[in-house]
Amino acid sequence: MDPSARICLIFFGPPGAGKGTQAKLLSRQYGIRHISTGDILRDAVSRRTELGLTAKVIMEAGQLVPDEVMVGLVREGLSSPATARGFILDGFPRTIPQASALCTLFGELGIGEYRVVEFQLDPDAIVHRLGNRLVCPQGHTFSMSSGELHPGGPCPDCGAPLVQRDDDRAETVRNRIRVYDQETAPVRHYYEERGVLVSIDASSSIDEVTRELYRRLFGS
Repeated sequence: MDPSARICLIFFGPPGAGKGTQAKLLSRQYGIRHISTGDILRDAVSRRTELGLTAKVIMEAGQLVPDEVMVGLVREGLSSPATARGFILDGFPRTIPQASALCTLFGELGIGEYRVVEFQLDPDAIVHRLGNRLVCPQGHTFSMSSGELHPGGPCPDCGAPLVQRDDDRAETVRNRIRVYDQETAPVRHYYEERGVLVSIDASSSIDEVTRELYRRLFGS
């Protein structure tokens, strides 16, 4: 891809593989919009909208939100002037029907060149990683592995209380992985057949994954 042109990316992979972290880094580096459907849905949950109340039950059970809801959110996001420089779709599509709907939407919006980045991570590593994850209301993410942070403690960035999300608990995480394997992993083949798939080993450090991501996308 040419980093001086419009950058259109889809980040894809199991929960806890680091999609959001890498999306934020790439978004800052190239000034492109990071569209996280997970953040959009969690915001709706916190505001207790009709969508949010419905999505809350589904997400806490580790299930997928209905396609019509997700497609509508993504359509709105991609139609924004904020995506003129480019965008990273983080967490969508998750099913073949969503991928097909997104392909149609790309055609309607004149989006021709894009890449799909698949982040690969072992299931046991996912459970361990998410079991140690803490978040704050502003979306900052940290790990309890160092022993310095704990639920209820202050966020190092903004001071708000840190929490462990219900959908990061081990039993729910394993269910999320099962759902991913059954419903989302086939999307990999959908994009592989179209020649737009780039696979990244997500088990390394954040910096190492970032370097490999940039090398595979931009040759640098």
